[in-house]
Amino acid sequence: MPLTPVSDLITAARPGGLGAFNVITLEHAEAIAAAAESAKRPVVLQLSENTASYHGSLAPLTLACLRIAADSSADIAVHLDHATTPELVRAAVDLGIRSVMYDGSTLDYAANVASTADITRWCHDRGVHVEAELGEVGGKDGAHAPGVRTDPDEAVEFVATTGVDALAVAVGSAHAMHTRTATLDNDLITHLAAKVPVPLVLHGSSGVPDEGLRAAVDHGITKVNIATRLNVLMTESIRTTLATTPTLSDPRKYLTPARAAIQAEVAHFLHLLAD
Repeated sequence: MPLTPVSDLITAARPGGLGAFNVITLEHAEAIAAAAESAKRPVVLQLSENTASYHGSLAPLTLACLRIAADSSADIAVHLDHATTPELVRAAVDLGIRSVMYDGSTLDYAANVASTADITRWCHDRGVHVEAELGEVGGKDGAHAPGVRTDPDEAVEFVATTGVDALAVAVGSAHAMHTRTATLDNDLITHLAAKVPVPLVLHGSSGVPDEGLRAAVDHGITKVNIATRLNVLMTESIRTTLATTPTLSDPRKYLTPARAAIQAEVAHFLHLLAD
């Protein structure tokens, strides 16, 4: 099936939320696509700047994800997550990615607006969907306090000035959480959804419990990004397999159950967000 634009996936997912899951290994991508097929729900395969650095290049895993998406019966988009440089955005678009997240959230407001607007114009000239971030989502050395949460009025101005297609907002989640104990500010989500004319994106969703994610979608979050939760389950599965079979050396023997663990969790999230 041809790649589906993220904007179309957002529409297809409504009234629920669109699940977007980060890919670090080929097994992640295979599991996410399989879960989308079984759940009959749209999904986004996301590749981050950190993952590109880990592999030494964006191209190999991106091309694999594009092929997995093309071969799948599910509606799948491939998305570049948390790019901090124009060069990486251009590289992703050259490879065939049609949705990017430019992250200028660590810049001051004026610099974030200017750089995001430049990248958005360049991407729109090529038919590419652009997500940006305003406020600062916690974790990965980022801030995590009410003072850096997204201001609704500033968000309206930011979207109007930059022309972005979606906005990641800081509403109480944090990246790289291993416990699911984050509490979201649903009143803030409601205010943002009422004022901001583009879909809202929740980053750091791995640390939010099921009921919190469901409430976030009900209050106006459209796209839900999940990464760490899948890595935790993958690693737990590998540890368990190697502990029970310490002489095992064939990666296929321990990656198969790990891939199955990711698939089951993605399917769970897709059903949760669809309810």
